[in-house]
Amino acid sequence: MTLLLCAGSVACTGKPAEPPLRLGTTYTVEQSGALALLDSLKPSVPLRVVVGASGQILRSAAAGDLDVVLTHAPSLEQRLLLTPGHAALRCPFVASRFAIVGPAADPARVAAARTAAEAFQRIATARAAFVSRGDSSGTHVKELSLWKAAGLSPGERDSWYVQAGVDQAATLRIADERHAYALADLPTFTRLRDLDLQVLFAADTVLANPYTLYVMRSPSAHPAAARFAAWALTDWRARLLALRLSGGAAAFAPLAGGCIAPPPVAAP
Repeated sequence: MTLLLCAGSVACTGKPAEPPLRLGTTYTVEQSGALALLDSLKPSVPLRVVVGASGQILRSAAAGDLDVVLTHAPSLEQRLLLTPGHAALRCPFVASRFAIVGPAADPARVAAARTAAEAFQRIATARAAFVSRGDSSGTHVKELSLWKAAGLSPGERDSWYVQAGVDQAATLRIADERHAYALADLPTFTRLRDLDLQVLFAADTVLANPYTLYVMRSPSAHPAAARFAAWALTDWRARLLALRLSGGAAAFAPLAGGCIAPPPVAAP
């Protein structure tokens, strides 16, 4: 996906064209409407946007193929970007929330759970159908952490556990067709108005879904990367914080702090 913006082109300014800033981000940023909002704001730097699962985006960034990334997989970000020293700036951005969604009949009685881990235990005990992203996305990483907290590790041997290997919206549509449970990013879920799935459980702080923006470290770093990050933390974030879910609750909450350089990587 590419945002074609006039800013920086010879035709618009009479100056040599600035190469597009390569922004990598996730399916939930696209499918929640956050990326369309970015397009409508017309940032002053030309952008080339790459959308994929968080793991894919972070590996591309670590390989030097992206200038800025916005992802929501903290453990992968630490392992793939921060620990190897690939990030020049780390910018806490916004947080949404995950929810466990499923059929209104709720055969596993997920809605009665006290924690997200207990909700997952109930699904496994009932052998109720569950559709996983299965794609190393931020959503998938969160799901795996919840299974671990529940003391479980479902896989191919479990017929009730389906690894879809597709994006968030497609995963939720598969779950809807199968009357199954799934883990959903709420801003994305509420935009899919043709589903019968219901939000059954969201009342656990572990279901927070933090997004962080990173400016990549590179010998040929894009000259506008830091400027874009600073702009995103003001203009883009302000518009995201104004978005509302279908029930009127805020779709995103701010994360404290501005862009800072990560601490130096310790020598081995």
